[in-house]
Amino acid sequence: MSRRCELTAKAPQVGHKVSHSNIKTKRRFLPNLCNVTFISDALGRNVRLRVSTNAIKSVDHRGGLDAYLLKARNNELSPRALDLKRQIAKKMGAVAPVKKAG
Repeated sequence: MSRRCELTAKAPQVGHKVSHSNIKTKRRFLPNLCNVTFISDALGRNVRLRVSTNAIKSVDHRGGLDAYLLKARNNELSPRALDLKRQIAKKMGAVAPVKKAG
């Protein structure tokens, strides 16, 4: 399972651990990922996603999963989230068609 947020595409970053004597050794900064169940109003069902805590706050701020996905860029979403976005857009009859990232 990849350590990547399904909504914001946050991934591990590489940096240095710096000791007191200023010796630098490589380390990884992992994103804070959680398994979360979101409720989709348009689809009328629960959706389980592995997202960062920052994404949870963003979804809440935008007014739910449906609003977040419709506004999100396609290249940031995982294939599963992109499929959810298409389903939601189809149910809601969105004005702009959702194009496949490529």
